[in-house]
Amino acid sequence: MSAILIDGKLVSAKLRGEVTEKRIEFEKKYGRKPGLCVIRVGEDPASVVYVRNKLRACEEVGFASTCNILPESYTTEQVIAEVEKVNADPTVDGLLVQLPLPKHIDEARVVAAVAPEKDVDAFGKLDAGHLCLDEGNVLPCTPAGIMEMLKHYEIPVAGKECVVVGRSNIVGRPMAALLLAADGTVTIAHSRTPDLGAVTRRADILVSAVGRAGLITGDMVKPGAAVIDVGMNRNAEGKLCGDVDFDSVKEVAGYITPVPGGVGPMTVTMLICNTLYAAENAEK
Repeated sequence: MSAILIDGKLVSAKLRGEVTEKRIEFEKKYGRKPGLCVIRVGEDPASVVYVRNKLRACEEVGFASTCNILPESYTTEQVIAEVEKVNADPTVDGLLVQLPLPKHIDEARVVAAVAPEKDVDAFGKLDAGHLCLDEGNVLPCTPAGIMEMLKHYEIPVAGKECVVVGRSNIVGRPMAALLLAADGTVTIAHSRTPDLGAVTRRADILVSAVGRAGLITGDMVKPGAAVIDVGMNRNAEGKLCGDVDFDSVKEVAGYITPVPGGVGPMTVTMLICNTLYAAENAEK
């Protein structure tokens, strides 16, 4: 029997409907729309697509949105100066700098320059600290989206074995923190983990966020597990795929996310949720 498909588009549409209702109330109360600004440096093709999707999501829920496109030749100092301009703009509630930046730019310094109250990506050190202390209100978008999908499909976390493959600051580490906060028993695996399959086969909830096509195969999955695929890769034929070998894993897992149409839509939707929260906080 094949696994139940976790439909990120479905969950995303539900949440965006709720955000739209809250935006209408916000606009009536404060006479303005929540505002998001995206700073993009250069013309990286993937970044162009991701930014377009974010701006479309803003339009869908009725937010104000802008994209400041900077030349690839900009220095770290010039990008930070642009960030500081947006930090000072009272019409902007949420600010994100689209990553990755060109290699000559100091990414850490640019991310650190985003005002904490406008950091809707939740990449800054203050948000990371809040998350580790289980005090986070604005959460990293991809891990937060995954938690919303688990909630929607009534997949329990408390008391379950959870394995996160990947230890990035964007997905792996915050994902582990959120599962731990939900009372899961959490293991983080990574490129140095010996016998990865022995670890992943313990998981009731398995999240793979490595960026390696076909890494997780059916023989590495516990029967009935919920498998969440964060990977965005291209296979030998150029087709979009995740970290999970979908065809073999779906025959073993209880739940599985597709690529595309799984985690991706939820990441953008949680960005919208974070922007609404930042707007409400700004009015307080």
